[in-house]
Amino acid sequence: MAEKDIVEKTLEAYNDVFADVTNVCLFHGKRLVKENELTDAIPRSYYKVDGKLREQERDVAKYWNKSRVQIALLGIENQTEADKTMPVRIIGYDGAAYRNQIKKNEKGLFCPVVTIALSFDYKKRWKKPLHLIDCFDHIPRELRPYVNDYRVHLFEVPFMTRKQVNMFQSDFRIVADYFVQMREKNDYVPSKETIKHVQEVLEFMAVMNEDARFVEAYREEGSGTNMSKYLDRIVAREEARGEARGISIGQARGISIGIRGTVATCRRFGLPDEQIQREIMNEFKLNEQEAMTYL
Repeated sequence: MAEKDIVEKTLEAYNDVFADVTNVCLFHGKRLVKENELTDAIPRSYYKVDGKLREQERDVAKYWNKSRVQIALLGIENQTEADKTMPVRIIGYDGAAYRNQIKKNEKGLFCPVVTIALSFDYKKRWKKPLHLIDCFDHIPRELRPYVNDYRVHLFEVPFMTRKQVNMFQSDFRIVADYFVQMREKNDYVPSKETIKHVQEVLEFMAVMNEDARFVEAYREEGSGTNMSKYLDRIVAREEARGEARGISIGQARGISIGIRGTVATCRRFGLPDEQIQREIMNEFKLNEQEAMTYL
């Protein structure tokens, strides 16, 4: 689980990818956030429950700076399936970020915190709460006006439009295109786009779709090409496995047909089952129990 958590964060930790995701999701493709304006933020924060210190960790978080002034703290959270606690988790992350600003900011100048949630579930839409107020089973009518809401900014990557996918300018376009195609036709036809962060893209896709074939192909092929090459390697391997499996199945069926033919011939000559059993055991190298299944 720890390795999976690390892998899914590595690609988005690159400034070019992080800026690209932010610009497409928040600003409709406008290049407002530049990769050289981003600096890493500490993703961990701590809180106490029943007197015990607990740790919580964002997937990726970065400060957006302009002229040495912090414009905002931006965060990205990844989900492979819907989570009903998402609003509670997000308010925990964002609240911890604001508390940290209070501790460090002597001048009382704060920057806003914005968290993006990315869902990669291509089989079904997100149907869990996206507002904190919807996480409660019941709120007394008189109390409801005083309960502050908190909204999750969710973007379902597999359900993005082609126009949205084409807005991406980093390796994330390859990721988004993959999940959109998987949602549309449960298959993937890769482009010949060059991948900048090869290993990270393939590992990200492998983790998010629980499909290790991309990583296996990377280990065989090495780095520095496009998705088409890796898919060709995957297809070639699958065909080889299928051919080997077909040969194995064919051999097994051939043996079974041979045994049944021998049994039928022996019975035409009136041989008893005990003798037939010995014949097929000797000829086809079967044990007693295996031979009995053909009688």
